Formats: sequence, C-alpha cells, structure tokens
Amino acid sequence: MASLSSFRLAVAVAALLVVGSCATELTFKVAEGSSAKSLELVTNVAISEVEVKEKGGKDWVALKESSSNTWTLKSESPLKGPFSVRFLVKNGGYRVVDDVIPESFTAGSEYKSGIQL
Repeated sequence: MASLSSFRLAVAVAALLVVGSCATELTFKVAEGSSAKSLELVTNVAISEVEVKEKGGKDWVALKESSSNTWTLKSESPLKGPFSVRFLVKNGGYRVVDDVIPESFTAGSEYKSGIQL
C-alpha cells in the first residue's frame, strides 16, 4: 500500500508542476508609436485595464485600448519615467508593477513584469 500512496503523491506533484509551468509572464512591449509625449504598450496577455503613474506622480492615468492588447497614453507635455503600471487581470483583480518601464525607454523594447498569469 505504501508504494501506491507514494505513486499517487508523485503523480499529484507532477500534475502541479505541469499546471504551474503553463503560466505566462506578462510583458510590456513599447510600440513604435511611442515618443517623449506618447507611450504605446503592447501586452502579450489579454488584460482589461491599464494605468500608469509617472515618476513622482500622485495619480494613475488610464491608457486607452486602441486595438487588441495595445494600450496608448498621449500627453501634452513630455512623459517622465520610470513608469509604474497598474492593470486589471480578467477575472483576477488589480496588480501593480513598480518602475517596470524605465525613464529611457525605447520603441521596440520589451519589459518583463515578473508576474505570472
């Protein structure tokens, strides 16, 4: 009987490892349309809302979804990084990643959030 219990335990652990490894790390790619006054982010995972807070900012500013997984912020004045990002995971609540987009961001660069979805 002990060997059957050990086998079941091994199968359960293996199943948890497989399920856990299926998660995808959320990334933010700075799209080509970004500039000193515009930030366009493309996510690799579908999320419901995206907001950013500039360095020293007190308020979160909502980005507009322009196409699937593409979020845009246009500003009258130059944007100040690094940027913290707050986003809503579909059916999962809000998450915040501090200083994920650096001050000297470049179009085409991809930044990892460290959050598995």
